Amino acid sequence: MKILLINHYAGSIYHGMEFRPYYLSKEWVKMGHEVVIVAASFSHLRQKNVDISTEVREENIDGVRYLWLKTPEYNGNGLGRIRNMLAFIRKLYVHLPKITADFIPDAVIASSTYPLDSYPAKWIAKKHGAKFVFELHDLWPMSPQVLGNMSKWHPFIMVMQMAEDYWCRNADVVISLLPDAYKHLVTRGMKMNKYFVIPNGVDLSEWSGEIDDIPETHKTFFNQLKQDNKFLVAYTGGLVMSNTLHLIVDIANKLRNNKSIYFLLIGKGPDKARLEEKIQKLNLNNISILPPVPKKSVPSLFNNIDLFVRISVAKKLEQYGSSPNKIFDYMMSAKPVLWTYSTKDNWIDNAGCGFTLHEYDLDEVSQKILDIYRMNREDLSKMGQKGKNYIINNATYPILADKFIKALGGDSK
Repeated sequence: MKILLINHYAGSIYHGMEFRPYYLSKEWVKMGHEVVIVAASFSHLRQKNVDISTEVREENIDGVRYLWLKTPEYNGNGLGRIRNMLAFIRKLYVHLPKITADFIPDAVIASSTYPLDSYPAKWIAKKHGAKFVFELHDLWPMSPQVLGNMSKWHPFIMVMQMAEDYWCRNADVVISLLPDAYKHLVTRGMKMNKYFVIPNGVDLSEWSGEIDDIPETHKTFFNQLKQDNKFLVAYTGGLVMSNTLHLIVDIANKLRNNKSIYFLLIGKGPDKARLEEKIQKLNLNNISILPPVPKKSVPSLFNNIDLFVRISVAKKLEQYGSSPNKIFDYMMSAKPVLWTYSTKDNWIDNAGCGFTLHEYDLDEVSQKILDIYRMNREDLSKMGQKGKNYIINNATYPILADKFIKALGGDSK
């Protein structure tokens, strides 16, 4: 099968997020399929963006053919990001005919989070008699409405709603990372027989064999914390407003008198300065922000953590399910996880590898962290191991890639 995967934000282990297109495509190539990933040259999610001087740059990354389309740089989520989106969509129309001149796809996957890529994906699929596949990461325009408090009558939201309705009516196959998103999608025209759930996952090879150590600056920092016998509670990922990291700062403030518990926010993003300002204003000495580490150093980094925490408060979105990348990494590290998440059917509860609080309350979450800190370390270790076992059996990329091909009606392993 020949697969054309359009993902504006696609990255790789050499560039940073998004990793899912890279991992799935690498497995598809191993299975004997041909894959072309089309992505934008600039994304706010990547640690390293693409050096590009021409309109299109082709690159082979671990057997996967990447085609980068030149797009303007931007900061944050303002007009610059919208210009970047529109430039990518326009260039898909300009360059897709050339791209498919020597690569006639059997399936065209629109996978850019925002749904505007469904128009050119459907166009090229129809031209070649290919299946038009929409891969749903987040519900748009619902996500920017809920997280950004945007009106349904905002022009941006109205355009996104038209695009969502378009792909719901026209997609031959819908791959959803969100298990219960069908509850909303059927109201926009999607047929249930087109719907398949394939979550995020992990690449086992990155958690075994040769694993890189963490950078010296991180090592020195962790060594000092361990010497002081700190219980380390960490969040890793994007420092963005949608991840409600200000609430973790509030928890650190609530527990500031406990000298044994230390909080870490590890990552980068547009909310970093705001978080640093809040930490400084509260005069906290039990929380720090550290830069991200290279992908191959993640297992070494996670070995230093005692408890991972993720705070979710967007109930309107959570009712449709969630598949955050970092939850899978947390579980694979065999460390316990505390997740505030309103839906009872979730990865942590299903694996039995941590704790979920179905309502966010500052006092309750803070007390729960204290309770976990006081638990027997061997019991916490056994709990974390359940998460690792669950991932190995359910969410490795060979398993997920095989499910994806079956959903497309192709030959699996």
